[in-house]
Amino acid sequence: MLPESLQHLIDQFKRLPGIGGKSAQRLAFHILRTPREEAERLCDAIRQVKDRVTYCTICSNITDVDPCPICADESRDRRSICVVEEPQNVNVVEKTGGFRGTYHVLMGAISPLAGVGPDDLKIKGLLARIGAGGVEEIILATNPTVEGEATAIYLARLLKPLGVRVTRIAMGIPVGSDLEYADDLTMTRALEGRREL
Repeated sequence: MLPESLQHLIDQFKRLPGIGGKSAQRLAFHILRTPREEAERLCDAIRQVKDRVTYCTICSNITDVDPCPICADESRDRRSICVVEEPQNVNVVEKTGGFRGTYHVLMGAISPLAGVGPDDLKIKGLLARIGAGGVEEIILATNPTVEGEATAIYLARLLKPLGVRVTRIAMGIPVGSDLEYADDLTMTRALEGRREL
């Protein structure tokens, strides 16, 4: 029998992705043993993220300023847009140092089984950016999963008639994994080996 407040903390940790019952219990007991000041810093960090971090109105990447630093950077090549599923995928591509264009975050992938269709993604914003002119290439860097592939095929069919070059990152990334787990070299090779769809 655990105290109610400790059990509540364990239950909250279990709601986090990738945290099971045992991990949640370890985290809760760690916080219980931690000096109050450290626990307060954790609480403050969570509050600050919820209060300050938002989404860029141009690319939908996470940011604490709008537009985000990448969209605001005049040295970025605005002729090329790399389309990714989630904000954490932007960091994976950026770490390679091999891409100097801009990004567009879809906030997911098409997944009929999960009830996610094209209208649930940030595709309209991408179309608006292309419609504004100056975009020459769209690099589809969706995850190499069934959902990511379906999203890439859908976008390629939608975008090709608009007169932009549509490419897909090479499959240097294992099928079934997420971009956030790719190492820098694999991600660099995937970008260099992208192909026309």
